[in-house]
Amino acid sequence: MVQIHDSVKTAQQQKSVQSDQDESVNASLKKIKNKFLVMSGKGGVGKTSVSVNLSLALASKGFKVGIMDVDIHGPDVPRMLGIEGMLSVNSNRKLEPKRYSENLSAVSIESLTHNRDDAIIWRGPMKYSAIKQFIGDVEWGNLDYLIIDSPPGTGDEPLTIAQTIPDAKAIIVTTPQEVALADVRKSINFCKTVKIEIFGLIENMSGYTCPHCSEMVELFGSGGGEKTAYATGIKFLGRIPFDSKMVACGDSGTSFQAQYKDSPVTRAFADVAGNMAK
Repeated sequence: MVQIHDSVKTAQQQKSVQSDQDESVNASLKKIKNKFLVMSGKGGVGKTSVSVNLSLALASKGFKVGIMDVDIHGPDVPRMLGIEGMLSVNSNRKLEPKRYSENLSAVSIESLTHNRDDAIIWRGPMKYSAIKQFIGDVEWGNLDYLIIDSPPGTGDEPLTIAQTIPDAKAIIVTTPQEVALADVRKSINFCKTVKIEIFGLIENMSGYTCPHCSEMVELFGSGGGEKTAYATGIKFLGRIPFDSKMVACGDSGTSFQAQYKDSPVTRAFADVAGNMAK
């Protein structure tokens, strides 16, 4: 009899904790004007690079921006921003995002682990809980934009975002080649199934200008992303050229846009950020 009573009490406690977490999530989301989920059908298309650089471009326009890294198993946002250290807890018992600049702050699972090289071995329910904590237990404050960097595919993480942030809009990232576009179409169908509005599609690594002869080289083909966008009725947000200096900046945690203000890549991200600002 005692065991039955205890199990009922435990269930009630869990329900109360869940209710409190939902209230915290809703309260946090009310302070954030625009939420964008950056996703891709496959890995290797530069999704995290796009997430980080869109955040930087929006922040440079004077907007208050947060970037939330929900790639639990491969969190690269802190490294690309050059952010180190653990998240701290404020007087409200909320986690403080790591501040990159006055207008940009970030949260990632890597900022909650003592060793950044430790593997996160979690099943779906753990990831679901962690992502909700990234929203409700973090003092995001008033934001103009929250950019959510998700892992490739259509698994637990983007599904959790769809369920938790119903007004989030998806930005789908692809490269021009057909094998990437086939997976993009799966991402589009995912968004339609879970009723996420698709804001648009970005074609990343779209052409490379040789630094020696200035000739444009199509490393992964050309125009596939734009054709797919038009064929599926999705807004095409633009092409981001390939630049080897982007790789070096990402590895060193420095801003490409700050170092190469007049580059085609910087202008491309500024154009996409301008579309988002509209």
